[in-house]
Amino acid sequence: MYNMSVEIAGVELKNPVMTASGTFGSGMEYSEFVDLSRLGAVVTKGVANVPWPGNPVPRVAETAAGMMNAIGLQNPGIDTFCSRDLPFLQNYDTKVVVNVCGRSVEDYCEVVERLAEEPADLLEINISCPNVKCGGISFGQVPSSVEAITKEIKKHAKQPVIMKLSPNVTDITEIARAAEAGGADAVSLINTLTGMKIDVQRRTFALANRTGGVSGPAIHPIAVRMVWQTAQAVKIPIIGMGGIATAEDALEFILAGATAVAVGTSNFRNPRTTLDVIEGMERYMEAQHVKDIRELIGAVK
Repeated sequence: MYNMSVEIAGVELKNPVMTASGTFGSGMEYSEFVDLSRLGAVVTKGVANVPWPGNPVPRVAETAAGMMNAIGLQNPGIDTFCSRDLPFLQNYDTKVVVNVCGRSVEDYCEVVERLAEEPADLLEINISCPNVKCGGISFGQVPSSVEAITKEIKKHAKQPVIMKLSPNVTDITEIARAAEAGGADAVSLINTLTGMKIDVQRRTFALANRTGGVSGPAIHPIAVRMVWQTAQAVKIPIIGMGGIATAEDALEFILAGATAVAVGTSNFRNPRTTLDVIEGMERYMEAQHVKDIRELIGAVK
């Protein structure tokens, strides 16, 4: 028998495979294809204190080995989320990670406080949001801001806090250390890389927002490198993500130092990717005679 369970901040997941925020909704649509109870955790789409309409269309474009999006964190707001999405997820034997977004520290704290008595196991804080009080620069791009927002959220949070790190920085380890210094229970990385696509026939931007977040297999090697660097820099658990399409992709993150992984863009191409990854990891453990998945965390030499 092989043990696939891992622990993040005292919360035990039956296996290390979760969904990446924004690629799985709250699992409702995917529940037709995937038994959510097989997953280590479902990570919800980002939720804010009030409904967000998102960016104008077009806001999705295909790229070589991936995609770009500028959805703009469209979401129905915390009230609808608590009355509709969380009760749905209670039907399944999986952990629930709620992704939280905001435009100010107060926005984040309001959502975190609302979730204090709700059936959420972990909170993932999306600090790639533009901080309206600092001229729109992302919360996650300045170490001092990362530490400050983490500290403030920890004052209000009942659940363990995962800070989701942006790769659009000079040194990811500085940001990770700042999150750890602020009291983060874990970090997840990477969020999307900023990119641009131009429609040469129409001589216009492919996305109405001009720039968007690049995700998918093309960013996988960059994400693995950043997870490995972060694992050398902090002592808290890491959730690795970025271009996972196979069990091998997921295992790269674990060997690089991640405790768990999140599958994102591949869910759009193959809704069963998460299950394929779990089953592939089980086959790998059997073939390699690995009794416990935890033996592999950070085991790269």
